[in-house]
Amino acid sequence: MAHAKTKDALSELTATQVVRDISNGKLKAETYMAAMIARAKAVSSLNAMIYLNEDKAMAAARQVDADRAAGKKLGALAGLPIVVKDNINTKDMKTTGGTPSLRNFQPSKNAPSVQKLIDAGAIVLGKSNLHEWAFGITSTNFTLGTDQSGGAARPCKNPYDSTRIPGGSSGGTAAAIAARMAPAGLGTDTGGSTRVPASFCGVAGFRPSVGDGEGKGRRYPDTVNDALPISTTRDTVGPMARTVADLALLDAVITGSNVPVAKSLKGLKIGIPATFWAGLDDSVKTVADAAKKKLAAAGVVFVDADLAGIMALNGEMSFPIALHEPVRAIPAYLAANNAPVKTVKEVADQLASPDVAGAFGAIQGPFSEAAFRDAYLGIMATKRPALQKLYKDYFAAQGVECVLFPTTLLAAPKIDAANGSKNLSYTVGGVVQKDKDTFGTCIRNTDPCTNAGIPSVSIPAGLTAGGLPVGMQIDGPLGSDSNLLAIGMGIEAVWGSLKAPAI
Repeated sequence: MAHAKTKDALSELTATQVVRDISNGKLKAETYMAAMIARAKAVSSLNAMIYLNEDKAMAAARQVDADRAAGKKLGALAGLPIVVKDNINTKDMKTTGGTPSLRNFQPSKNAPSVQKLIDAGAIVLGKSNLHEWAFGITSTNFTLGTDQSGGAARPCKNPYDSTRIPGGSSGGTAAAIAARMAPAGLGTDTGGSTRVPASFCGVAGFRPSVGDGEGKGRRYPDTVNDALPISTTRDTVGPMARTVADLALLDAVITGSNVPVAKSLKGLKIGIPATFWAGLDDSVKTVADAAKKKLAAAGVVFVDADLAGIMALNGEMSFPIALHEPVRAIPAYLAANNAPVKTVKEVADQLASPDVAGAFGAIQGPFSEAAFRDAYLGIMATKRPALQKLYKDYFAAQGVECVLFPTTLLAAPKIDAANGSKNLSYTVGGVVQKDKDTFGTCIRNTDPCTNAGIPSVSIPAGLTAGGLPVGMQIDGPLGSDSNLLAIGMGIEAVWGSLKAPAI
């Protein structure tokens, strides 16, 4: 029984605690890594991982222990196992994108964010599952990357209820962290892909500032050629972990900055935009209202001020950007990384997931024509700056440091293993909402900030009566990433941690 307790204690350590205990000699990196690998194998039915880097991870962990015994200075993340979404370049592991055309693709170098974590002593436990090419919200992947080329769907599953999706597209990273296979990892986010799965799986997810995309305001060093692209304007790598404090730890290493301290909530002004609180599923609303009450009791000053017109403005640009930019970004990535395929068509011809095939059909359709290119340029010249100004003016006029709302309108929906994604039904104010689009419903609250390029954090807020996680999101002004993480650390101290999944 003592051994079981020890294993449980190891699985509940946060990333911050792991690196502290390895650094001070309380925990051997090899012992911890072995426990994480054993856990990953024990819950492999979740399909959270595409590839487990077992031998190299164990060797790296033993080296950390040897370095410590020899009195060498350890890195800030020495011995920390992380999982990396399988659309982010890794030089000693394949990067499949969960798609058949790249099943044997081997990049020649690590993405900069991965390299910075490794340089600080983190150890990549393996590559995590994802929605095929990261082009969706369910992570119901019809290939499971390199392990299966077609055949039956192998959906990534939610550790809190394996009949439900973990969210996407970074569903594997979220599921692995929630299931205690690793305390932290990396995802990517285009319209909600680090935060939707964080919300559905009861973990924390961070989308850093991207500002104007490739140029001014981008927080992380990764470029269009460092992870399988969708949108050069919106794509970013982002850390995921069980706590915001752990997000801040990884962020500090990636950016070369100091880890912020938790912010005092007393007198902190937070905006409550009604648009983002409308239409919530009843079970989510119950958790969200209770979470908000706890913050008010801790001294948060809520400012009820809406971001009027934001959904309409965002709707005018979201899909045109995400469906036009891949036309150039995908071939550029494939060429820069000497991939086995070179064109959008070659990728599309081998796609296994029906919903992703549909999206690629749109990429290759009228969106790529000259007339649409003019519309796209117009959006980038007028609509996107208008959205950025709307946020900037709101934060200034209301005097708030962030806005708060539920990350997703509903808790994790059921897996649709036949189609990958089907329409949803949920209840709002006792009234059943039928046949709601899965993708649009899941990203409604996460998407606007992505087009504005501002930072965003999803924080676990509680469980529904049915035992499903609910996340709450905070968005802050461009460049306020460290402050936003500090606020998130203060908030999670009030809400407390979620009960681990029973799996």
